[in-house]
Amino acid sequence: MRLSHLLLLVCMGLTSGCSKGPQWQLAQGDTQSLDTLQGQWVLMNYWAEWCKPCITEIPELNQLDAADDITVLGYNFDRLQGDTLSAQADKLGITFDLILQEPATLFGESAPKGLPATLVISPQGKVHTWLMGPQTTESVRAALDSDEG
Repeated sequence: MRLSHLLLLVCMGLTSGCSKGPQWQLAQGDTQSLDTLQGQWVLMNYWAEWCKPCITEIPELNQLDAADDITVLGYNFDRLQGDTLSAQADKLGITFDLILQEPATLFGESAPKGLPATLVISPQGKVHTWLMGPQTTESVRAALDSDEG
């Protein structure tokens, strides 16, 4: 039996320590999985420096990320990484975590064609909806309150 198969079997047999949901790498290098965010709404926001509406919604997303029931994760539409990504995020005042993997594909969805776009994941870990265009705290809360999960 190959070592990778053995490790998979061991992981499947354990109830803790093995991720059950999608995983992604944070820009600072850590790996995070959806199961660590269970019970929270997760907003996976696509942004780019050249997108004026994206820049407009950043303060709203920062505010939402500070809420106890919401985690905001940003994904740079231009697939920037490293120092370039960090510099742009700092310049735009982004305080929420950034991820390096395409969010839509993590959930079997198609990537958006335009910006800004936000993939909303329910507290149960399922795709709830897509929010297209710039969002406000009020518009996001309204989307979360409609037909929850």
